[in-house]
Amino acid sequence: MNALELDGELVRRARELAARAAAPVVDLARTHTTVSVERAVLRLAGLTGTDPVLGDGEVPWVNRVVDAVREQVGLEHGVALPVWHALGRDGSLQELAEQVGAGTARFSIPADPEPARDAARAAVAAGMARIDANRARRDELVALHGDPPRRPWIYLIVATGDIYEDIPQAQAAARAGADVIAVIRSTGQSLLDYVPEGATRTGYAGTYATGENFRLMRAALDDVSAELGRYVRLTNYASGLCMPEIAVLAGLERLDMMLNDAMYGILFRDINPRRTFVDQRFSRMVHARAGIIINTGEDNYLTTADAVDEAHTVTVSQLLNETLAHEAGLADWQLGLGHAFEINPAVPESFRLELAHALLARGLFPDAPLKWMPPTKHMTGDVFGGYLLDGFFNLAGALTGQGILLVGMMTEAVVTPWLSDRDLALRNVRYVLEAAGNLHEDFAPRPGGFIDRRAHTVLTEAVQLLERIADHPQGLIQAIADGTFGITKRSPDGGKGLDGVARLAADAYNPALELMEGVRV
Repeated sequence: MNALELDGELVRRARELAARAAAPVVDLARTHTTVSVERAVLRLAGLTGTDPVLGDGEVPWVNRVVDAVREQVGLEHGVALPVWHALGRDGSLQELAEQVGAGTARFSIPADPEPARDAARAAVAAGMARIDANRARRDELVALHGDPPRRPWIYLIVATGDIYEDIPQAQAAARAGADVIAVIRSTGQSLLDYVPEGATRTGYAGTYATGENFRLMRAALDDVSAELGRYVRLTNYASGLCMPEIAVLAGLERLDMMLNDAMYGILFRDINPRRTFVDQRFSRMVHARAGIIINTGEDNYLTTADAVDEAHTVTVSQLLNETLAHEAGLADWQLGLGHAFEINPAVPESFRLELAHALLARGLFPDAPLKWMPPTKHMTGDVFGGYLLDGFFNLAGALTGQGILLVGMMTEAVVTPWLSDRDLALRNVRYVLEAAGNLHEDFAPRPGGFIDRRAHTVLTEAVQLLERIADHPQGLIQAIADGTFGITKRSPDGGKGLDGVARLAADAYNPALELMEGVRV
């Protein structure tokens, strides 16, 4: 496609600075663990279910076991050695969990760790094998049914709170043209330090992310994929306090995309930065292994900050997300880096500015399936004006070659969309994409013109900001504390979940990391 001719030296400098800015975060993630990382290890090894004594599905066995290990020997060694040492030769994880529930389980660090290491590695390898088989199965189904016939893929949110209501709505959306179905999570789930169990029917403004809900929706979309003759992808959210566990469940149930941003939980859910960065590295390693595309959340910055004045912070975040994703093993084709159509439509030349920002992202990340987000901040309740604005958003996506296009709703900020609203929104998308076709092949901004100059201004401002971040000893963590992204300040020692972080001892062992380290897609 025709694109901006970006300054190659400036682009190289931006990536070099992003790597320097992210280095303290990478070191932090490599030298620490969290309760959710360790619970994810037990999930990979097959431990499921909840303690029936302690509530209605609200205390999973993985939480009970990890909490008991932490109380008795600490988390600095990981859970694998104490758990599989306690299991001995013939015990099962389920039996051990029940002993924890009864208060009779005793954990210690073995003097000879090799037997426990071997047993833990074998148990976790079984979970990894299931993830590998799911990746292979996805490839088979894509080969059988085919991909959507054009890009961008049309991405539509479906979530009623009741998984059994979500399923027919998701299938109807696929029949109406959606290529990716996103089941948004119930409000507040990111702040739960456990993953609910089973199929759920009571969510608020979304449906709980659980392994069973994942399984049910994936099976339903497999059915409609066979009916339509194209593979319909499923998205959910690997964010919040249980990011690693949800990533594992997604791999075990063959989800295709996951919302997985390095900073979203910190900025918009006040989750501790250290907890988030450790969790995001592990979760992204799982996504890399599973062949899952991640979606990042830069669009959210523009809901709190001005989309023109702070455009460079989106670019900086994209570069940092790319750096951290590559370090965790994700390939370019898995990087659904986020950006949004959020400039105030009353601003002169607003559409040209949107094109400049979108083309900058496309030029910086030519092999990434960028996720283009619709207008929300300036949707006023005028459904006719909103429908027109969404049409311009769709046109910008076609003009700039975006990879994933989230369907905008004319009733945004008015009501939860009805099925009829979704149908009209999908008609808008289909009309623009079918009418514009491959218009991006013919669209080339004039060198030195308005769009070209604006894109280079944003890139230059991004490099200047990255220089300030990279020069600070704490890098990205300090930038967040300073309110660099989304004008939201978060302290390194504040927020939720810090008590679930532990520095690793020299003899710490995580079989999942051992199996995933060095794996590159």
